[in-house]
Amino acid sequence: MADRTSSSTTIRAAQADIMAVIADLEAYPDWASGIRSFEVTETGDDGRARRARMTFEGGPISDTVGLAYTWEGDDAVRWELVEPGAVVTGLHGAYTLTPAGDAETEVTYELAVDVRVPMIGMVRRKGEKRIIDSALKGLKRHIEG
Repeated sequence: MADRTSSSTTIRAAQADIMAVIADLEAYPDWASGIRSFEVTETGDDGRARRARMTFEGGPISDTVGLAYTWEGDDAVRWELVEPGAVVTGLHGAYTLTPAGDAETEVTYELAVDVRVPMIGMVRRKGEKRIIDSALKGLKRHIEG
């Protein structure tokens, strides 16, 4: 898996409130551009997704993939590809939440994507950055409303 691309934003909300939005995978199409559907296929004892299938459209790349999730309370969530799609062959991501002052939380999103189509690293990282920035903006807008 290639190096990850990451970006951060500060959101005016408590860490637990932000993680509750992140954990509601099936609501992503409401606020995360490019996500067409999310179906949780297995949940853990905490009620959060262990496995899910996501369908997305991102410019020239559209696909459906299966993901496995690891939750670290309200501090972080990590996911990895367990069912490759027609285009996506590798995917690792994470949201990390850190308190950032009075009722604010810093949210960092990391992402690494591999695809079947040969792609220059710089182009791949630019695509990852676009996905990350769009997701963080959507999350912030959804929470701060």
